[in-house]
Amino acid sequence: MTDKFHPTKQTTTTATSAAAPIPKIHLHTPTRHPYRPNPTSRHRHNRRNSTCRRCFCLTCIYSLILLLFLLLLAATASAAFNVLYHPHRPSFAVAAVKISSFNLTTAASDDTSHLSTTINITLSAKNPNKRITFFYDAVSIAVLSNAVNLSNGSFTNFTGSPNSIFVIHAVTAVNSQILDADSVKSLNSGLKRKTGLPMNIVMDTMVGVKMEKLKMKKIGIRVNCEGIHGVMPKGKNVISVANTSKAKCRVDLRFKILKRSFL
Repeated sequence: MTDKFHPTKQTTTTATSAAAPIPKIHLHTPTRHPYRPNPTSRHRHNRRNSTCRRCFCLTCIYSLILLLFLLLLAATASAAFNVLYHPHRPSFAVAAVKISSFNLTTAASDDTSHLSTTINITLSAKNPNKRITFFYDAVSIAVLSNAVNLSNGSFTNFTGSPNSIFVIHAVTAVNSQILDADSVKSLNSGLKRKTGLPMNIVMDTMVGVKMEKLKMKKIGIRVNCEGIHGVMPKGKNVISVANTSKAKCRVDLRFKILKRSFL
């Protein structure tokens, strides 16, 4: 007789456990910390910036000290120059203005006006400096009345010695100079004045400066003498003397940068 096998409860449980899926095991990855710079590197960077700022400040301070030193040196040199030389620009004065001829005519054919004049002028150029010499080029001279040209002339080159006065004699003239209507009107109005025709003398030249062995480059100057009133001569061979009692001359430099330096 065959025996029947009946599985026990324990065997069934084992088989069932063997058939069940094995759960997966997930490994936990630790959290990554954020990047933090190295304290030593940051310290080096701050020290480098501090060194650059220090160098920049020192450069500014040294530059300021050098600038102040140069300004002090320039001021000292200028003061020594003024004490040693006492520089002054030359001065001019009008001694006499004589009108030998003055003819203003208007042609009836074409209604044009012509002016012919001869004016003798005498001026003085004074050098008030004791150690400075002035060298003048040829001087161009013009006599004007309210911007109307009355006569032209020139004078040769000359030297203004220290502490001296040089006298300029010049003859100026125009011959049949054509005038427009406005110029004629201006002259006729000036001739009717009781004080006489207002006149001014304009001179242009180049002047050089010499201080002992040091000689400067020549610069342009303009001398403008105003306050002259002329009375026209009446009759032939009659010379009229202009009133120059209130005449004053002004010297202007063409290069203003040298205005304070030597003149």
